Amino acid sequence: MTPEPFGARLRHAMDTRGPLCVGIDPHGSLLTAWGLNDDIGGLERFTRTAVEALADRVAVLKPQSAFFERFGSRGIAVLEKAVEEARAAGALVLMDAKRGDIGSTMGAYAATYLDKDSPLFSDAVTLSPYLGFGSLRPALDAAAVSGAGVFVLALTSNPEGAEVQRSTTADGRSLAQLMLDHMAAENAGAEPLGSVGAVVGATLGDAGVNLDINGPLLAPGIGAQGATPADLPGVFGSAVGNVVPSVSRGVLRHGPDVAALRESAARFAQEVRSAVAGI
Repeated sequence: MTPEPFGARLRHAMDTRGPLCVGIDPHGSLLTAWGLNDDIGGLERFTRTAVEALADRVAVLKPQSAFFERFGSRGIAVLEKAVEEARAAGALVLMDAKRGDIGSTMGAYAATYLDKDSPLFSDAVTLSPYLGFGSLRPALDAAAVSGAGVFVLALTSNPEGAEVQRSTTADGRSLAQLMLDHMAAENAGAEPLGSVGAVVGATLGDAGVNLDINGPLLAPGIGAQGATPADLPGVFGSAVGNVVPSVSRGVLRHGPDVAALRESAARFAQEVRSAVAGI
C-alpha cells in the first residue's frame, strides 16, 4: 500500500489543527526557567510535558536534535520516545537536524530519519543543500518511499546566511532561488501540496525570491526572534497559505504549566489564521 504523501498529510493537519509548528528546544536556560536541572532528568520532564501539552492539538512538533544529542545515548533515547508519543497523539513530527552530506553518508542520514523501521523515523526532517541540491537525492528518494517529507534550507534568518544564500549563480539567480527552483521541480504536479518544503525565515521582510514551490514553507522566527504572524503576508506574499510558522520560546516560556502551553499555542495558531485570512 502506497503511503499518503507528507504534503497531503500536512495540508490536512494545518487545515484541521491550525497552521503552526512548535519547536521543542530543551536548551539549558529554558530547563532552568522551568525549575528543572540541566541534566537527563530535566530533559525527560521537559520533553514529556511539552509532548503531553501539545501533541494532540498542534499540526507539527519540531524537536531540535542537538539539544537531545548533547546528553549522549540517554538524550537520544528521550528523543526516540518523544517522536513515538507525539506521532501517536496525531502531531506530525519534523526532526530539526539540518543534515547535509554526500553519497552513502547522506543515505545513512536518510535511513536514520526517513526509514519507517528506524526508532527516529519522523514525518519530515530539515536538510542543508549547500553541498549541492543533488547531494540530497538519497533523502528525497527515501522520503518518497515512506510518505515522509523534507524541509530544505533556502533563506535563513541568521545574518551570516546571506553571504552564501544571497550569492549570485552563473545564470544570475541567487543561490537561494536556485535551491527553491529545485524544490519546485520536485513538487511539480503534487496535490494538494508537495512534500519538499523550504525553510525561509519569517524575520526577513520581503524575501525577494519566488516562493511558489507548490510545497510547504517553514517559517522560523515567530515570537522570541521578533517576527509576528502579522508579518507573514509581507514576507511570503501569495504563498502565505502554504506557510508553517514555527515558534519555540514564544510557547515554551509558558511552561511547565500545561494549560498555559496549550493556550499560547492556540493563540499563535489563531493569529496566523487571521493574518492569512486577511490576504
